Amino acid sequence: MIFNKDTAKKTAEVLLQINAIKLQPNDPFTWASGWKSPIYCDNRIVLSFPPIRNYIRATIAKNIEEIYGKPDVIAGVATGAIGIGALVAEYLNLPFVYVRPEAKKHGRQNQIEGYIEKGQTVVVVEDLISTGMSSLNAVQALKEAEVNVKGMVAIFSYGFDIAKKNFEDANVELHTLGNYENLLEQAVETFYITKDQQDILAQWNANPSEWNAN
Repeated sequence: MIFNKDTAKKTAEVLLQINAIKLQPNDPFTWASGWKSPIYCDNRIVLSFPPIRNYIRATIAKNIEEIYGKPDVIAGVATGAIGIGALVAEYLNLPFVYVRPEAKKHGRQNQIEGYIEKGQTVVVVEDLISTGMSSLNAVQALKEAEVNVKGMVAIFSYGFDIAKKNFEDANVELHTLGNYENLLEQAVETFYITKDQQDILAQWNANPSEWNAN
């Protein structure tokens, strides 16, 4: 669920502007999963552009306060959301932790890095939602640490049906600054893509694992 349409369109605008999101319906990317995709999203690029970084940080932080009040801790999902999560925590003057995909094999063998206490309230910050499984893995680690996960906030979501189902099944509330639907609208309005390319991009989103660029 996006916070609101204006925020979603503005987020799409800035991510396209810095090439954090690239749309190439006629020259698709290949994801690690093997899927052919007309879109590639790397929100870590946001950290290299201070005005856009500050916009993302402030917008996430203000919406967290509006929806959840002020939690005890902000948690980032490693590795993509460590940077933006720490910035959001700094903006809110809150402690920050981050969650690894799995516990370290050596040392203290932590999966959650940083200090957090049982019973504390946490909002999780993520950079990108595809299927949602890695994000929900982080939530599960926090729940096993016996903290109260209020919800998750992400910069962008591809809007896959499987992600919606995974979050619903896990009973985790998700809010995002932007999503795929509003990205395409913004891209057409700013002549980044044509209407025909928008149709191709929409077809991919409906069935990404079976999509063929030809």
